[in-house]
Amino acid sequence: MNRITKAAALATTAGLALGAALPASAQQAERVLKWAHVYEANEPYHTCAVAANDALMAATDNRLGVEVFPASSLGKETDINEGLSLGTVDIIYTGQLFAGRAYGPIAIGGAPFMFRDYAHWDAYRNSDLFGELSLGYNEATGNHITSMTYYGERHVTANKPIVTPADMEGLKIRVPNATLYMMFPEATGANPTPIAFAEVYLALQQGTVDAQENPLPTIQAKKFYEVQSDISLTGHITDALLTIVGGPAWDSLGEEDHAALEQVLDEAAVCATDQIIKAEEDLKAWFADEGVTVNEVDRGPFIEAVQAVHNGDMASWDQETYDRLQAIE
Repeated sequence: MNRITKAAALATTAGLALGAALPASAQQAERVLKWAHVYEANEPYHTCAVAANDALMAATDNRLGVEVFPASSLGKETDINEGLSLGTVDIIYTGQLFAGRAYGPIAIGGAPFMFRDYAHWDAYRNSDLFGELSLGYNEATGNHITSMTYYGERHVTANKPIVTPADMEGLKIRVPNATLYMMFPEATGANPTPIAFAEVYLALQQGTVDAQENPLPTIQAKKFYEVQSDISLTGHITDALLTIVGGPAWDSLGEEDHAALEQVLDEAAVCATDQIIKAEEDLKAWFADEGVTVNEVDRGPFIEAVQAVHNGDMASWDQETYDRLQAIE
């Protein structure tokens, strides 16, 4: 257990309110970096980021601290991505498909059924290919990817079971506002509808959309199960969040602080990843206890439908990149 994991666990156990408020110790830092994301204050992404403050201050002799802004408080996902280059935010969590708007090939890791399982994804995270794609993103944007955090397998929630591609026909399903999130629903005959993350619960409650897709921990944190009767375990994306430091912030730091920041952000990624893995193991039974129907799914027909379009018009990567990713063991 690394120091950030320990700090995050202690904070959770103590029931501390880990909102957007500046940690008291961060006030002692010479410089405080703004870390923005769209997730709730009780989710591991946030608690691990908050816990990173003390670790960063210790690693930099109080030169650097972090202030963490959860739940879209500094803007929607598109806004905080733009904020990196503008200098209005210094660090963000973001989906690979949002980063792919600026450098297409980095999006491949967020495409549906791109990974066989968690082990394949983990090998990709530590691969030369991911390193090369991160460098390409840096060259295209000036921003610096430091880490990748496991977000979980994305599953479909609806008010009916979704166990075959035919069940997706005509389904109006909310997806994040990035093109590649439309690949899975379009390949299975659904109607993808981009809606900002903060607005999804209301859209489901009011019937603006019929369904949405997210990992089990997110479905719990956002309480989507309150307005959807079924969770179908499609596991269509083995998803992850990139931790990105904006170019203006990164370029203003020296090599010693670069190394310290990289290490601390990597530790935060491990902290959140470990908690998400544990949550995925526990939540199927938890949802069943809440009265939600959890449907097992034969993913084979879904995989077949999506793989047919992996390198089609939506692909923002070339065949060589795709083949290298598939060859990773």
